[in-house]
Amino acid sequence: MKLYRRWGGVRELSDAIVSPELSKPDRPVVAVTLARLKLREARRFTEWGRPVEKQVRDHQGQRLSLAAIRPLTTFCTFSVWKTEAEMIAMVGGESHRLAMQERVRKDFHSEFTTMRFAPIAEHGSWNGNSGFCGAREWT
Repeated sequence: MKLYRRWGGVRELSDAIVSPELSKPDRPVVAVTLARLKLREARRFTEWGRPVEKQVRDHQGQRLSLAAIRPLTTFCTFSVWKTEAEMIAMVGGESHRLAMQERVRKDFHSEFTTMRFAPIAEHGSWNGNSGFCGAREWT
């Protein structure tokens, strides 16, 4: 994967090279969120996050979506989308839009970044499935 968009920041990724010319709205995209939750905001984050999880899970454009947490405050999401345009359409959906407005009102996180990656190649499988980024390699 090659990083082409980063919004926000997490200190360990401050030196990551971003290549915006790799953005292609009609190609697959891998979206990653990495955040450090403010512990006192965990309940509020969960309440706003659940509808967003459902929106991502049910969106026709997502091919794979996973989330992980490192207790108590670090979490990550990883999703593969058919196209960047479909991922952007999900981001504009009501649940995601409202949750982001709430985050702006009172941030859930001490650090937060979302990143978009262009898939370069795909190897292996997840739960017996493969080909999440399409059948060919991207360059």
